[in-house]
Amino acid sequence: MPPASTGASTLTVAASTQSSPVTDTTDRLEPGRPGYGRMSFALFAAGVATFALLYSTQALLPAVSASFGATAGQASWTVSAATGALALCVLPMSALSERFGRRQMMTASLVVAVTVGLFVPFAPSLGWLIALRALQGAALAGLPASAMAYLAEEVRPKALVAAIGLFVAGNSIGGMSGRILTGWIAQLWGWRAALGAVGLLAVACAVVFHFMIPRARHFTPGTLNPKALARTVGSHLANPLLRRLYAIGALFMTVFGAVYTVIGYRLVEAPFNLPQGIVGSIFLVYLVGTVSSAAAGRLVGRLGRRGALYLAVSTTAAGLLLSLGDQLAAVLLGLVLITAGFFAGHAVASSSVSRTATTGRAQASALYQSAYYLGSSAGGTLGAVAFHAGGWAGTVALGLLAVLGVVSITLYGTRAARAERLRPAAVAPVQN
Repeated sequence: MPPASTGASTLTVAASTQSSPVTDTTDRLEPGRPGYGRMSFALFAAGVATFALLYSTQALLPAVSASFGATAGQASWTVSAATGALALCVLPMSALSERFGRRQMMTASLVVAVTVGLFVPFAPSLGWLIALRALQGAALAGLPASAMAYLAEEVRPKALVAAIGLFVAGNSIGGMSGRILTGWIAQLWGWRAALGAVGLLAVACAVVFHFMIPRARHFTPGTLNPKALARTVGSHLANPLLRRLYAIGALFMTVFGAVYTVIGYRLVEAPFNLPQGIVGSIFLVYLVGTVSSAAAGRLVGRLGRRGALYLAVSTTAAGLLLSLGDQLAAVLLGLVLITAGFFAGHAVASSSVSRTATTGRAQASALYQSAYYLGSSAGGTLGAVAFHAGGWAGTVALGLLAVLGVVSITLYGTRAARAERLRPAAVAPVQN
């Protein structure tokens, strides 16, 4: 949905750190045109590597806790440190991508993150593990915002939501495969071997990305100008629609981070008492996220952006409530609904950011990614604290509070758009 239909003003600020907007879209990529398939597969592989590395310890938290004698809250920092570092570094990395190129930044990020990932299994203490994970998250910061900006510049607008949906689908596959792989390998050979396997998977994805990603044809390099960057960031933060989208992304990820950080602890305890391999296999529900994120474009086409968000948040809330049951089937169905709602909502919000920001797209996407991963970091830590204080019901209560925030923001946006449509047009003064 274009910005005009939401009641938000279109950004017009120009800065030397921004790539110039492209008005001719006739030679951009779209389904059926040469290069689109290669681009989709390359970014899909990058998405797999990103989520496999970023959340590599999440399914292993009970084993990490046992190995280092740590509580759930302490072990959760192996996830929160990575997502928090990514959130803090994504904006400066996006500025570098404006100067050196999206493709170059994504490649460098993958190389550094994969290299760090090969050292992570050898961490001698929990402190070292957290530090390496923070470094890995900082390295990965150059990929998400650069990928969104690359797609916004290289893909025709009508195909943008679907293209970003495929990238997000790669995220879900990476999150799923990484967790399943680590779960079974940890059960057989321990959590260190599991992290080593994730590192090797990421190496393969990085090689695929390097050889498959097409050369950028619509990128115009800018200069590194801190003042211009500050103006660009300020203009994005002054846009009411972008602020709402950033908050929605953060709140959705708070739910998701809380649920998937804590679910392993719940399933290895009574009444389920599942082994580590089976707990890792629970993440097969990420396949639902692959489908829902890829279908986000069709949802927006039928329901509009806000309608798609209402559907996503309702699905997430239903999943949270269903997961309160003590039957494994109810918990699994709840996870399915939470996953479907989260990935659909994330795909809609992130693509709306790319379409709303007509200039400084890398910074607009970077701010979204910062909010998104800060939500993940907060959700993981707060979810573990809530679980320690009130069990699974405490984690669900935290998730429902975040869901209520998404609903409130979306309702406010709906009313603001309606009020702007009903506002009478300004009458031009009569010239004498």
